[in-house]
Amino acid sequence: MSMDALATPQFSATEFRRRAAAQDPDHAADAYGDHRLNPDLKHMIVRDGLHDAAVLVPVVDHREGATIILTERSSRLRSHSGQIAFPGGRIDPTDASPEQAALREAEEEIGLDPSLVEVVGRMPDYVTGSGYRIRPILSVVRPGFLLTLNVDEVEDAFEVPLSFLMDPANHRRESRIWQGRERFYYTMPYGERFIWGVTAGILHMLYERLYAE
Repeated sequence: MSMDALATPQFSATEFRRRAAAQDPDHAADAYGDHRLNPDLKHMIVRDGLHDAAVLVPVVDHREGATIILTERSSRLRSHSGQIAFPGGRIDPTDASPEQAALREAEEEIGLDPSLVEVVGRMPDYVTGSGYRIRPILSVVRPGFLLTLNVDEVEDAFEVPLSFLMDPANHRRESRIWQGRERFYYTMPYGERFIWGVTAGILHMLYERLYAE
């Protein structure tokens, strides 16, 4: 990825903020989730009893081009260990809103100071095959932050250029056999990082909602 591509105004934090504010998170309710690529599993995915969660989509306002902070889940975790994820987790009863939950989780997981984070919007809920209804919270982060990882939850945190993640040429549709059925999902390999599953699905939703022509 060239520096010229990173510097494209289309992928600046300012433009991201504008596009985030212009979209309606309530539009097309229940349209997003793992079932979009697997319509035959919709009855198993879009159902009652889902756990509510929130993730922060942290877009860093670098002058040379915006990036998104992602994490690598700790190998100590019993579920989804080692996978690439957004900072986030379950919405607690004490959380006043999904936005507060996402900010709290980001601070607990990677030490991201909420005072450096500007919430700029929210995308529609994303429903997962693992039983979660995720609310993606869009934000812009001031650069110069220092992250402190909770090693029980996060192995690593890193940044990926927004221009790379919002390029549909980098969105691959792959599949594997799950419970005797072929199940489809998105992948976005970035160097040694393999972004896939729910994280890639939310990033593809971000592309469709904000950047698709």
